[in-house]
Amino acid sequence: MLLKNKTALITGAAKGIGKAIALRFASEGADIAFTYLTSEAAAMETRRELEACGVKVLAIRSDATDFEGASKVVEQVLSEFSRIDILVNNAGITRDGLTMRMDEAQWDTVIAANLKSAFNYIHAVLPSMLRNRCGSIVNISSVVGIHGNAGQSNYAASKAGLIGLAKSVAQEVGSRGVRVNVVAPGFIKTDMTAAMPEETLQAWEARIPLRRGGTPQDVAQACLFLASDLASYVTGQVIAVDGGIAI
Repeated sequence: MLLKNKTALITGAAKGIGKAIALRFASEGADIAFTYLTSEAAAMETRRELEACGVKVLAIRSDATDFEGASKVVEQVLSEFSRIDILVNNAGITRDGLTMRMDEAQWDTVIAANLKSAFNYIHAVLPSMLRNRCGSIVNISSVVGIHGNAGQSNYAASKAGLIGLAKSVAQEVGSRGVRVNVVAPGFIKTDMTAAMPEETLQAWEARIPLRRGGTPQDVAQACLFLASDLASYVTGQVIAVDGGIAI
């Protein structure tokens, strides 16, 4: 039980990678608070699955791009659980398009959802973590944030920003026992990729040294390591969970 007696706050965890992280943490004994915005039915199902793990669960509908809203979420979690030991910034969206055809709304929406949201929650949880002189923050970035991707300049910029944010905050708070790291997934099989044509999936997998797409559980395992005391001497790092595609 690597996370027994710990509380984790995970943004955007109604489904997909966020849900997998929440379930993995719960299986290791963590109480879970998670946010969602639009997928209420999925969020309630996730809450039921988490409760079946025997841990305390708090599901909060909130827009992660709202600075004041993030503060209110953190206040609610602290009121319910008294502490936040782990923060996973997972909330994010895509609005793909070539840069020359991308409008301002596509850019601003992705930067706000993927990058500003992480700042909002880091800003909100740090006072509590610093008082407790411990804590682990994990930003969910992407290999696209490391090497870029045509048609995703907004997404790549937001995910690269998460890396710079983590490395900077890690330097600011390390002396107080708070660690900040990044997980950068590659091609992960989710509901979104399941709708892709089979030939497209095969083409992607052929580019991956391990010759398969990753699963949300693969990402969750890396997050578990960084969230737990197994990584007590790890901060400011980026772990690519990508089957080697970024080599």
